[in-house]
Amino acid sequence: MKELKINHVAVWVGVVLLSVLGFAWYGPIFGDQWMSLEGLDPAVIEANPPGASVWITNVIATVVPLYALAWLFTRLNVSSAVEGAGIGLLIGFSFVFLSRMTNDMFAQNPYGLSWIVGGFNVLSLIVGGALLGGWRKYR
Repeated sequence: MKELKINHVAVWVGVVLLSVLGFAWYGPIFGDQWMSLEGLDPAVIEANPPGASVWITNVIATVVPLYALAWLFTRLNVSSAVEGAGIGLLIGFSFVFLSRMTNDMFAQNPYGLSWIVGGFNVLSLIVGGALLGGWRKYR
């Protein structure tokens, strides 16, 4: 059996892919609903755009989970995009979505906010898992 290793190119392609997905998710797909549920005013945001630290943090928050997933996949010997997507779904739903939902409920945040933010997190792990599971690299 061949030994899997982390595919660094796949991880960085995943960073770009998930950034594009995030722009679509929080833009044309759910942007208006998300901003409304968060209580954000587009005019205020346009007048005070986020600084570089927001974008640097965003890249780090995408890179670290993808590398963790890639590392995990080498240990589990994930051998397909479907298997990777399934593991991404399992991790995203059980560890991220349910935690987000619980935190939002206790904070009395709008229910729809949990679905938008948590849904993006789950979808990101499914897409990242499919990419990393399907684009394997061996020693």
